[in-house]
Order: sequence, then structure tokens, then C-alpha cells
Amino acid sequence: MHIHILGICGTFMGGIAAIARTAGHKVTGCDANVYPPMSTQLQAQGIELIEGFAAEQVKLAPDLFVTGNVVTRGNALMEEILNRGLPYTSGPQWLAENVLRDKWVLAVAGTHGKTTTTSMLAWMLEHGGLNPGFLVGGVPENFGISARLSDTSFFVIEADEYDTAFFDKRSKFVHYRPRTAILNNLEFDHADIFADLAAIETQFHHLVRTVPGNGLIVSNGTDANLERVLARGCWTPVERFSIASGWQAAARGADGFDVLFNGAPQGRIAWDLLGEHNVANALAAIAAARHAGVPARMAIEAMRSFKNVKRRMELKGVANGVTVYDDFAHHPTAIATTIAGLRAKIGNARLIAVLEPRSNTMKQGALKDQLAASLANADAVYCYSAGLTWDAAAVLALLGAKVCVNDNFDDLLAQITASARAGDHVLIMSNGGFNGIHGKLLARLARASA
Repeated sequence: MHIHILGICGTFMGGIAAIARTAGHKVTGCDANVYPPMSTQLQAQGIELIEGFAAEQVKLAPDLFVTGNVVTRGNALMEEILNRGLPYTSGPQWLAENVLRDKWVLAVAGTHGKTTTTSMLAWMLEHGGLNPGFLVGGVPENFGISARLSDTSFFVIEADEYDTAFFDKRSKFVHYRPRTAILNNLEFDHADIFADLAAIETQFHHLVRTVPGNGLIVSNGTDANLERVLARGCWTPVERFSIASGWQAAARGADGFDVLFNGAPQGRIAWDLLGEHNVANALAAIAAARHAGVPARMAIEAMRSFKNVKRRMELKGVANGVTVYDDFAHHPTAIATTIAGLRAKIGNARLIAVLEPRSNTMKQGALKDQLAASLANADAVYCYSAGLTWDAAAVLALLGAKVCVNDNFDDLLAQITASARAGDHVLIMSNGGFNGIHGKLLARLARASA
């Protein structure tokens, strides 16, 4: 079958493309913005990419058009598909019907930590010899690819609460029907499609309704919003993490922490990952892996060789004594957590936070009042304000003289370069390409030292 994917360069749709290719389908695709890492990953697999959504792409005559949720009414290609009555479906529905139907699905949901936890879980199953298929919203360093189809019954998937498609406003994760479901945390996000937190809780309740009675829900025991979701109705056993009556971390140290289950020692994780959020991510993944048949001690052992995910506190380089990191953080909670993790590592060294508020929620300003507090632990803050519908300078004025807001990218880059000095750590946070700022900054810093 020939499938043509609209919005192919998103991490989810790009993963579907890779899986479809492995399954033997001919795959082509298009997107408005084609950039790494997804573009290079797809091209390496021989998948033809077309820039834009021109209506003439119907001449490719695929058997099926698979649409990502980036596609809206008014999109030239989608309008042509509709006018001609050509067959189309959503990415999540295609995946459910063609891949997940006969699988033991392990789904990782939550506002934060989905990508990292999904990667951890996939690696634990791999280490345990289960050879899982997976689809991750990033590129796990242990695998080097964001998606894989295997011949085993296990499939690990990042379960996003964002809507499915312009014609299906249910959250993506209701299509997956997991046997094992992780609920990492729950906060308000995606202000472009959800009116309030209650609307998101309803979608999570729909996910809970799909988990069978012989399955398992692994839930964050410290999250009141998740507890409220489960109280609406739950027909599946629940194991909680981050609390004493469940999976818990103890004896934390610079080298790792002990894992306890209902107070009983399970082993010690030795790693160099930063932040309490990653401790919680690991506990959730261990519980889910155990449900799939990987003993806790083996899952713990797997974490010793876990390499995290690209764009999750990824070291991009050091130039002129300045260390530059890339992170996907784009929600105030994630921003604060990421900064706290780096601060714990670098101590009193100067931490420069560089933020592009790029998500739809951030662009609309739904969480803007939480932003200054989330950046408070940085020594200097640079914010790229192009495209915002709110006054970033006014919102971040609470940070005083340490904040700089600029809507001109080149000027912002010059300001960061002029400010940075040997020993500094520059943390760049965006859920997009950010105009290639990481390489450009490192190049400028290197020239400054010449």
C-alpha cells in the first residue's frame, strides 16, 4: 500500500512513517517545515519528502492519505482530498488499526516527562529481551531512532493528550487501548484546544476507561489532578509512584538512588541524569516494565546504560569555556524543573536561560503569569518574543535587570554572545528549531575566543 502522510515531519507522524516503511508500505509525505532531526531520519530511510501542501500532490495517487493534527480545513491539499472524496484517516487511527491491534501496548501519558519515560520504558523492555516496538516523541539515544516496529507482542508509545485530527477531536491516546498505562502528571496545557483543566481531566478519564481489568495503571501518587481522574471511575489495578505505599525513591545521592516497592528494596539506580522529575519518570517506567514481565532488578540495571533523549538537557557543545545545552521545556513547570536540575549539577556557576515561548499555549499567553517564577533560579534570562500575542517584557519584568526580551533573533543572539563568559552554562529551551540557535551561538563563542 502507498500512504502519503500530511504533516510528516512532526515526531509522531514521522514515527508512523518509519513504522509504515518497515511494515512494507510505500511511504511519501509532506510538511510545511522540513528540518532535523526528523527530516534526516526520514530521508535516511528513503522516504520522499515534499515541502508544502500543494493540491497537486493528489497526483501521487496513494491508496490512503494519513493526516497529522497540524492539518486544518483550508489546507490546499486536504481540501482537494475532500473535494475528490479520496480515502483519508488520522495518524492515531492508522496506527491503532494497522499496528497496535494485536499488541500489548504500554502507553505513557502526562503533561510532562512523556518522551523521557517512554524512552526509559522501551530501553528496560529491550534490556529485558522483549524487543519492543516503540513510538517516541523524540529520538532516544539508546536506539538512535524515534520509532521501531518489531515482531514481538510489545509496543511502547508516547500517549499524547493533544487532539487527533481536524475531524476527530478526541485525544490521541484514546485510540491506543493500552494494557499498561502510565499517568505521569496532569496540568493545564494546550490552551488552543482545551478550555480548562477539567476538559483535559475528562480526556484522561476516557483513557482510563480503555484500560482492561487485567491491565495496570501506574499513576503519580502525589498528583491531586490524577487522583481526581481516577476517582471518576477506574476498573483497573493501580500502582502509584513517588509515595511510600507504592514505588518510591530513597537514599538519594549524587550517584543515584534506591528503589523501594511498598517499602521493600528493589535495587539501586546508578546514573547521572538530573532532577527529581527523572527520578519519578524512572519509578513509573520500572513499574510498567515489571507488569510486562521485566523484573524490577533488571529494569533498574537497564538504567545504568540509559542515554536519555535528544533535546532533553542535551549537551550541544562547549566553546570559549561556555557550555551550551538544548532542552525541550516549553511549559512553566517543565522550565522550572529543568533549571532546578541544571542548578543542582552546576552549583553556583552562572546559569543563563534562553527561552523561546513557541507552543500554542505559550504563544497565547495562557500560562504567562507563571513564567517569571519558573525562570527565577537562572542568573540571566533571555526571551525571544517574536510571534507572541502578549507583552513578554512586561510579564518578565518581575525578574528585574537579569532579563532581556528581544523579538529580533540576530540581536538576541548577539546579546547572549556578548554576555556569556567562561564557566557559564547556557540552557536553551524551545519545542521548535529556534532558528538553529545552538550551533550559531557555539560558532560565535568560538570566534570570540580566536
